[in-house]
Amino acid sequence: MVGAFWHGLILAFALILPIGMQNGFVLSQGALHRRWLAALPAVITAALCDTFLVALAVFGVSGAVFHILWLRVALGIVGVAFLLYMGFQTWREDPDHDAVTSEVWSPRRQMSFAMSVSLLNPHALMDTLAVIGGSAAVYSTWGQRAAFAAACALVSWVWFFFLMTLGHVAGRAAAGVGLKRVINRVSALMMWASALLLIHILLTFR
Repeated sequence: MVGAFWHGLILAFALILPIGMQNGFVLSQGALHRRWLAALPAVITAALCDTFLVALAVFGVSGAVFHILWLRVALGIVGVAFLLYMGFQTWREDPDHDAVTSEVWSPRRQMSFAMSVSLLNPHALMDTLAVIGGSAAVYSTWGQRAAFAAACALVSWVWFFFLMTLGHVAGRAAAGVGLKRVINRVSALMMWASALLLIHILLTFR
């Protein structure tokens, strides 16, 4: 079981390290909120979603779900629409107003967006369901699979707390409205780029 745990730890870290939509969102929430704990809803929701997907992947449900073409297409279409909309909203946000109210990203909004970038992103689904699920297939006992899944989930929890903290420190170090505006613009561009990539994926689905 120790070997399975370390396998899961290394694999999950390699998959989660690139700054994609999910990581970028958690990082930006840490930077844009005055209080460190204010970004906690985004962190917990993203980590719970990853844990849920890891459980599906490791314990065998992923194979059937991932290979249903219409379901993948439907998730992709919803994801494109959501990313385009949220990119537009993020671009339009006023950092001056945000600095005063600190309510632009309410806990409910953080949670809904974190769920979307975690569960409606075909790239995240492929990483978790296909790569992690496929890797877990080499283990034949429940104990080994549980250790592998626990390691993968642990990486998500630790990584998202780290990103939130990193974003918060960076945001406090350069707390001007200009930095917040740049973060908003970069986040919006990342959302639109992800939407375009999803459109390309949808057009090439087989």
